[in-house]
Amino acid sequence: MEGLVLVRYGGRLVLSAHRLRKISPAFGGWGRGRRCPRRAALRAPHRLAPLLLAAVLAVAGLPVVSTATARDEENNGGNAPSAAGASQSSDGGAQVTVSVSYTQAQAGSEGTGGSPVTTSTQVETTVLPVCWFEEGNTGQETAEFLERIATRDDAASIVMNYRNWEDHAEDAQGHWYLPTCERNRWEGDDDQDFIDLVTSFMEDNPPVYVEAEEAPPEPPVDGATLAAAAWDAVDIPVPEVGHNPSLGEGGATLVGWYTWVWAAGDTPTQVTATATAGPVTATVTATATGLDLSAPDAQVDCHGFGTPWNQGAEGTDCTVVFTRSSAHLGGTTPLTTSVRYEVSYTATDGAADTLDTVTTTSTHDIPVAEVQTLTTNPD
Repeated sequence: MEGLVLVRYGGRLVLSAHRLRKISPAFGGWGRGRRCPRRAALRAPHRLAPLLLAAVLAVAGLPVVSTATARDEENNGGNAPSAAGASQSSDGGAQVTVSVSYTQAQAGSEGTGGSPVTTSTQVETTVLPVCWFEEGNTGQETAEFLERIATRDDAASIVMNYRNWEDHAEDAQGHWYLPTCERNRWEGDDDQDFIDLVTSFMEDNPPVYVEAEEAPPEPPVDGATLAAAAWDAVDIPVPEVGHNPSLGEGGATLVGWYTWVWAAGDTPTQVTATATAGPVTATVTATATGLDLSAPDAQVDCHGFGTPWNQGAEGTDCTVVFTRSSAHLGGTTPLTTSVRYEVSYTATDGAADTLDTVTTTSTHDIPVAEVQTLTTNPD
């Protein structure tokens, strides 16, 4: 009976088709000539539950090998294939361009108002797919290994993964690329979903031979992974604010007055990031509903992004009333402004979910003056 072995190697989850009665911590190998640590070979990463391992073992007949391990002469009676002269194996990372747009709360910070504007930029980032093809041994090394194990009971289940391997038996320059998956790159929380993804990838992608100077197979990138990578590349500007009254060179306001506060400069109300990898496009959208203000000696009434003050303005949804001057605080009162963004994504492969909220914060020092009045009674 054949089945899948769940293997941990260097923190990586790999699946290997082997006869179940041949499972051992140092089973036959290939890949990059590395020994598989005995005590780590059959442990799932992150201490996956035994039930998960049992579920994987129950899937039978997958014609896939993806172990990147090898036994040396002591364990298999011969020299295992080595990676001497081979270039460093790729982690499957794909360079992608992320298009980012920012919808600003206001057109400017000079109190003149205006319609919101949108600015755009592009950033480059690397997305690491959950499953990819990792460089293995040369055609010559692999042929020598397969010929050496020809008499083993499980030889057929190993050889069948290397289609037409005889055609590359004399090639010391090209390499086999092995399907590989890593749990740490999976954005989901459901282990069974991860196993389903890995199983599907392994079923559809046996080892592939790549001639020297040719590009390795392009790994698929799922929508969730692409969205997370795109969002990690985005920087959201910290909030800027304007206020009125703003008296003198220092921009002082007054105790007891309704001080208008509004989002200014590059403060965005919405941020959108879009990236494409192969046939999959992911779009991440972050949306905020207003400013969150706090300051000592102040009463805040803010339910939006405010309205820039001007002579014709009829009202605003964001004000602060300072109850004491800044004299006891060294001359200015710190106004802390935060903006909280709710983040979600959709992708053309059907993936859709929320991401962690993001909060940006800044502090502006505002002088708060107190107007002294003298009341007299005429005789």
